Amino acid sequence: MTSSCSTRPGPDLAHDPDLAAVAPVIRAVRERAPLVHCITATVSMGIVADGLLAAGARPMMTETLAEAPVVTTVADALAVNLGTLSTDAMDGIPAAVEVAVRDGRPWVLDPTAIGLAPVRTPLARELLDSHPEVVRGNASEVLALVGSGPGGRGADSVAAPVAAEEAAREVVRRTGGAVAVSGETDLVLDAGRRALVARGTSQLTRVTGTGCLLGALTAACCAVEVDPFRAGLAATTWLNVAGEVAAERAAGPGSFRVELLDALDAVGAATDGSGGAVR
Repeated sequence: MTSSCSTRPGPDLAHDPDLAAVAPVIRAVRERAPLVHCITATVSMGIVADGLLAAGARPMMTETLAEAPVVTTVADALAVNLGTLSTDAMDGIPAAVEVAVRDGRPWVLDPTAIGLAPVRTPLARELLDSHPEVVRGNASEVLALVGSGPGGRGADSVAAPVAAEEAAREVVRRTGGAVAVSGETDLVLDAGRRALVARGTSQLTRVTGTGCLLGALTAACCAVEVDPFRAGLAATTWLNVAGEVAAERAAGPGSFRVELLDALDAVGAATDGSGGAVR
């Protein structure tokens, strides 16, 4: 839901029970400012970088074989997104992941738009053997990851998150980590836990790169939280609640993009006592 009225009272973040449940992880991101190496889609680099900074983390980005592995050695976490896979990234991604695994750095896989794509689909499946802490994608991507569906239409899902639950559990069995499936109601699960996040706004689907941002934000949370399930749930809740705040302030998709950055900061501030009701 959107509104053009900037004086309208927004959500009371200081008393939001969903936010309170993940506040320690969000607070840790803001306190520690983790450096996240993002190999992400070209079309989303701006919102990913700005979104991480607004959340309190720090981004850096490179995808070449010559630099990506080296940069990963100083990162606190690695986020791998296959959205606009380049020939450079085809070589740089496996090498960067290898370094992250070698050095014990958490990494997140976002298998964007896999399914029919002949290069990124097998690459995403191969990367599961490197045990990402969290796999974050929409339902069609998670289904395609285990060969249970043809994928979506580009980056758009044609399935609901609950339809991909069994596929997500198969991914968990293979990686030992967690899976976050985004949709109208997000699903986060690992081997023994399951959470549904019925938050957010449809405006998040009308701005390019919000899914990529969620993957990077998940990596930031993994950098400060050793439990992949808690990290995935924290990032999912953080972005969805921020989306609600932004939607209350925005007049449409253009202003929503700007308001989302402010809202990521406001949600974070509410967890450390420096923020509260957003107006």
